[in-house]
Amino acid sequence: MTDQRTDAPFSSSSQKTYTLVELVHRAPPQLIDHGPEDTIFAFPVVALWELILALGVTLILLFMSLSVNAPLEELANPNQTTDPAKAPWYFMGLQEMLEHGHPTLMAVAFPTLMLLFVLAIPYIDHARQGAGRWFTNRRGQRLTLRTAIYTVIVMPAFILVDNSFPPRELLRGVVPDMVAQALVPGLILTVLVLLPLLVLARSKPSAREVVLVMFTMLIVSAVVFTLTGFLFRGPGFELYLPWNMPGGYNPFNNL
Repeated sequence: MTDQRTDAPFSSSSQKTYTLVELVHRAPPQLIDHGPEDTIFAFPVVALWELILALGVTLILLFMSLSVNAPLEELANPNQTTDPAKAPWYFMGLQEMLEHGHPTLMAVAFPTLMLLFVLAIPYIDHARQGAGRWFTNRRGQRLTLRTAIYTVIVMPAFILVDNSFPPRELLRGVVPDMVAQALVPGLILTVLVLLPLLVLARSKPSAREVVLVMFTMLIVSAVVFTLTGFLFRGPGFELYLPWNMPGGYNPFNNL
């Protein structure tokens, strides 16, 4: 009688022309639509979300165009400047920054540094751990929240103090204009931005935590400066409460 075990697929018979190469604990990636390195082809999902987002934005813009009246005004008078003359909302943050320092610093140097920082993020933080997760982990969530609260408090305080005691006016004639208009406000803003990093440095942060703090500071500061210029700047580009604007000015009329 022939031994049936010699016909088994993984028998030690010298007659077989195959051998066992590897044992796997699950189906091969090709059978479950996995890509290289256990990735999943996500294009259909991403494309659908982008399409839904585009349709949603289009719908919102349509409702805004139907509900907000935007009539043509009279021809501009070159002898009379509109007061206040405000930039579009997406440039309002830059216009507000111009109120606090030299144009070269506030409209060129700082925006360039912000853009370079955003472009450098993939080179600063290239760790795979926690990638794709909001704020990476619990510690990242706490850092982001605390940085946002710090920025919401500190940046409006800077705007109020600088509006009441502007260095460029107080130091006019005392020091060179470049010092009063660029060096002093630039140094103040730099200290305010780097202070959270100095506090964080005691806990030996990772590159991602540094990026989280800096990016949160950037985004929240942009929102604060934009809302300040849009809601709280009235005639003469002075600070007023939105419901207490002189001359009947309403900031929402600029929408």
